[in-house]
Amino acid sequence: MRWERSHIPADRNPPEGTAPTSRGIPTTPTRGMFVMLPTVARLPLSTRHRALLLVLLALLTTVPALGLVVTAGGRAAAHGTPMKPGSRTFLCWQDGLTDTGEIKPVNPACKAAQQVSGTTPFYNWFSVLRSDGAGRTRGFVPDGELCSGGNPNFTGFDLPRSDWPLTHLTSGATVDFSYNAWAAHPGWFYVYLTKDGFDPTKTLTWNDMEDQPFLSVDHPPLNGSPGTVDANYSWSGRLPSGKSGRHLVYMVWQRSDSAETFYSCSDVVFDGGNGEVTGVHDPGNPTEPPPGVCSATRRTTGSWPGGYQSEVTVTNTGDVPMLGWMVDWTLPSGQTVDSLWNGNATYQGQDVMVHNADWNGSLDPGRSATFGYVVRGSGGDPSTALACQVG
Repeated sequence: MRWERSHIPADRNPPEGTAPTSRGIPTTPTRGMFVMLPTVARLPLSTRHRALLLVLLALLTTVPALGLVVTAGGRAAAHGTPMKPGSRTFLCWQDGLTDTGEIKPVNPACKAAQQVSGTTPFYNWFSVLRSDGAGRTRGFVPDGELCSGGNPNFTGFDLPRSDWPLTHLTSGATVDFSYNAWAAHPGWFYVYLTKDGFDPTKTLTWNDMEDQPFLSVDHPPLNGSPGTVDANYSWSGRLPSGKSGRHLVYMVWQRSDSAETFYSCSDVVFDGGNGEVTGVHDPGNPTEPPPGVCSATRRTTGSWPGGYQSEVTVTNTGDVPMLGWMVDWTLPSGQTVDSLWNGNATYQGQDVMVHNADWNGSLDPGRSATFGYVVRGSGGDPSTALACQVG
């Protein structure tokens, strides 16, 4: 059967020309091989081309009784959400997608989610995240808010209902999993299943979830180029045996280079299915380009022998709201970022990626946000236009 954001505290606006301070550099994850091990008992630490946002593809898998831990070479990279089995945000985005780029849900549960949260989370279905998550689950994400991860932008997707879009599966089957990879970040994935007797019409609590993930995936390999809908993580595994009827697959994606953590709910039914999806109206074409568009421009605001200070302006140049942005560029040789504010940065050699801070990610069309940084090193930087992605 087959289916197809280190965190640096965001200091606010130091005076121009300030001297450099130190920064932390995250370590690179180790590389390994496929290994089967018992999982540690833990809840660890997620026109039509206008409406199409990023990403692709799902994750989960396991061995009954024992968890399957998968470690693999390469860096895990992305923003995203499960696409198969599809998360509520992804499938409702598909359900509501129209030829004009508007969101008009047909599925009753998706329509109810829109009434609670509006259409912005549909366009940003890949951003169910907590920047302070640090992989935390029980005791951090409140009961009744598991599917939104406690992120108020996605409250509508916590509604207890039996009519969410469904993925049909076979208990005990070995399946292939994939998960969209939009921005380059390493991390772990943990996949849980609800206990027997789960009732989708009742408020979802941690007591409804199995204590251990049935699958743990350690920095899985990346396929394709990040920033495209074709980029994905993939692996194979076996679903738990002895399951029947309605269940919910709960996934936690924990970055290893920052505290950012993604959460998702995928509604499934074990009825002998092979990954078929029901309850989605006209799912559209996930190979089309995403509609979210942003630009980033850099200017030097101060300089001195051996360093300089820059400001970057990020603008939503698209026609739909966005809940987050990412800017990346390569520093000239011999330069390092000593401090950065109004954003969260990760570094790999001379490559820098900055995600929005908690307070400046949501931008309506035409609106802008800024972040700044201090660089140690001579020569300045002639770059003015930097790469920007929605996410």
